[in-house]
Amino acid sequence: MTNHSKDGITAWPEDLAGYYRRQGYWEDLPIGAHVNATADRVPDRIALVDGADGTRLTYAELVNRADAAAERLLENGFQRDDRVLFALPNGWQFVVVTLACLRAGIIPIMALPAHRRFELAFLSNLAEARGLFVADTLKGFDYQDLADELRDEVPSIEYVYVSGSPRNGNLSLEALLAPGSEPVRARTRLDSMAPAGEDPALFLLSGGTTGVPKLIVRTHNDYAYNVKACSEIAEISGNTVTLVSMPVSHNFPLACPGVLGTLFLGARTVILPSANPKKAFPMIKAEGVTDAAVVPAVAQTWIEFQLEHGTDELATLRTLQVGGSRMPDELAQRVEPVLGCRLQQVFGMAEGLINMTRLNDNDEVINKTQGRPVSEADEVRIVDPLGADLPNGTPGSILTRGPYTPRGYYSAPEANARAFTDGWYASGDVVERRLDGNLIVQGRDKDMINRGGEKISAEEIESLIYQIPGLTMVAAVAMPDQVLGEKVCLYAQTAHGHTLTLDQVREHLHRTGVAAFKIPERIEIVDSIPTTKVGKIDKKALREDIATRIRSEQETQS
Repeated sequence: MTNHSKDGITAWPEDLAGYYRRQGYWEDLPIGAHVNATADRVPDRIALVDGADGTRLTYAELVNRADAAAERLLENGFQRDDRVLFALPNGWQFVVVTLACLRAGIIPIMALPAHRRFELAFLSNLAEARGLFVADTLKGFDYQDLADELRDEVPSIEYVYVSGSPRNGNLSLEALLAPGSEPVRARTRLDSMAPAGEDPALFLLSGGTTGVPKLIVRTHNDYAYNVKACSEIAEISGNTVTLVSMPVSHNFPLACPGVLGTLFLGARTVILPSANPKKAFPMIKAEGVTDAAVVPAVAQTWIEFQLEHGTDELATLRTLQVGGSRMPDELAQRVEPVLGCRLQQVFGMAEGLINMTRLNDNDEVINKTQGRPVSEADEVRIVDPLGADLPNGTPGSILTRGPYTPRGYYSAPEANARAFTDGWYASGDVVERRLDGNLIVQGRDKDMINRGGEKISAEEIESLIYQIPGLTMVAAVAMPDQVLGEKVCLYAQTAHGHTLTLDQVREHLHRTGVAAFKIPERIEIVDSIPTTKVGKIDKKALREDIATRIRSEQETQS
C-alpha cells in the first residue's frame, strides 16, 4: 500500500483560492456530487448510450453502478488518493469506472488506448499507480500481455482490471461495474467520505508530441468549473444529446463540455469508439444527436462523406465543435453549408484555458478565429520572446492563468520551471488576439518555420493550400537548409484521382498574394500523413522524415 503525499502537486495560492470561492467559481463539491444531484432530479432519464454494444443506462442506473464499483474498489483495498491508470477504449465501462473513482477519491490517470509499454510504465511509476484498467484486446493488440509486463516492471501495481475476458489472475472490469443491491447505503457511505473540492480529481496527460507525457493535476473544484463554463458557452441543456467519438480520456471530449457536461445537466451521452461517418452518421440519426466534438481531420472526412452520399442522417445535429488543432479557414466555411449545423471552434489545453467561438457569433468570427475564453476570470497575455506584452494584432506566445488552469505539472520541477511563471502557464502556442478579443492560432512556437529570420506560420500556409481542390490532408513543416536554416516543405495527401505539383502550389499562393518567402520550396505526396495518439498531425515525425530524405539525397550526390 502506498501512502501518497501532495508534494508533487502545486496548489493555488490561498488568497487566490479564496477569491475563486467568493466569486462562485469553486463550489467545494466533489464532481460526483454534481452527477448525483442530476440523478436525484431525473433518475429515469437516459444518461448514457453505448453505440457499440447497445448498453443504455438511466441516471439512476449509472450512479448505482458507479457507487457500487466505488464500494468494491475500497473493499478490495484501494484507498483515497490512490492512483489508477486507464488504457480503455470508448464505452460505457470507461464512463462508469471514471465516476466510481471520482466518488471514492481514487485518482484516474487518463492514458490513451494507443499508449504502449514505454508511456504506460513511465506514467505508472511517476504516479505510483496501484491499479490498471485495460481492454482485453483491441484492434489486434493484447492489453493483458502489456498489463502483465507492466505489473512486473512497476512495483506499485497490485491490481489489473480487464474489460473482456480476464486471465492470469486479472480481475473482471464488468464484474466490478455490476449494479449494486444497496444503493442507498452505498450513497450514504460514499457521501460521508467524499473528497474535498481542492483534492485532486484526475490526472490528464499533456498533449506534447515530444518525449513522455506530463501529468496534469485537475482538482474537483477547478474541473467542475471547467465543465460548467464550457457547458454555458456551448449552450447545452437537459435536451442535448452529445456524441462522443474522440478518445474520452482526452480533455476535450471529457469535459469541454463533453461527457461530464452532459451528465451535470441531465443530458444524454452517446459514446462510440470511432468517428467513422459510416458508424457515426446512423447513430446521430438513431439517437437524435444534437452536438458532437471532433478534430479537424474528422470534420473533413464528415464533410467529404456527406458531399458524396448526401444522407439525411444529420437532421438533428445542431452544433459541431472542432478543436485539438487549428481548423483551416477553408474547411471551417464548409461545415454549415454541407453538414447543416453550426460550427463552434474550440482552442484550449488540458492544462486549463479553453476558448470557444459563440454560437451567435457572425460567420467571419466562427470561420476565421478560434474564439475567446469561456470565463471572465481567464487571464490571457500575448508576449514576445522576452516576455513583453504585445499589442492586439501581433502574433506572440500565449500565457494564461485562471480558476481552472493548474499551477504546475505533477512532480515535474524542470517542466514547471519552463512552463509556469508566477502562475502564468506558457502552452507554447503562438496566437494573435484581435480587437474583438477573439484569438487566431498561428501554430506552436516549435511549429513556426524560421526562413532566414522570417517567421512563417505553418498553419497559415496550410489554410491557404486547403483551398486547392482534391486535398484530403496537408502539413507544412520546416526542412533544414544550409543557407537559410529552414525552408518550407509541404506534405500532401490527395483524394483519389487528384494530383498536386509544387508548381500548382506556387501558382495558387502567388494568386492569393502571400509573401514569397512563405511559399513551399518542396512537396512530398504521401499515401497518408502520420497523426499522434489524439488525432493531430504529427509534425515531429514529418520534420524527421524530411530531414532524413535530405540527408540521403546529399549522401547520394557526394
